[in-house]
Amino acid sequence: MHAFDVLGDPVRRRILELLADGEHSSGELTAVIQREFGISQPAVSQHLRVLRDNGFARVRAQGTRRLYSVEPGPLQEIDDWLERFRGFWSQRLDALATELARGKRERRTADETKDT
Repeated sequence: MHAFDVLGDPVRRRILELLADGEHSSGELTAVIQREFGISQPAVSQHLRVLRDNGFARVRAQGTRRLYSVEPGPLQEIDDWLERFRGFWSQRLDALATELARGKRERRTADETKDT
């Protein structure tokens, strides 16, 4: 399955968002996903399996619990694909940074003038 096929599903994207914050048990993930998406525990397990089988998540056993975490490798494939599009927004972000710096400089100058 291609990386974008895996991430095309909003449930799987949400699971990865949760895992980006750190390791979570399958029970924790299931509770959040059931609350947000209204799907059953077996359906959540299927999504976790897709993520695991396609290398986006890894699982380790801790007693009877299964702890999931992000596996970053496949995300690099997406990052590589996005590289060709970064120019569309990086120039705008650079311009925004320039304007923010200019505004800070103007406020600082105004404050210094006011203080003297």
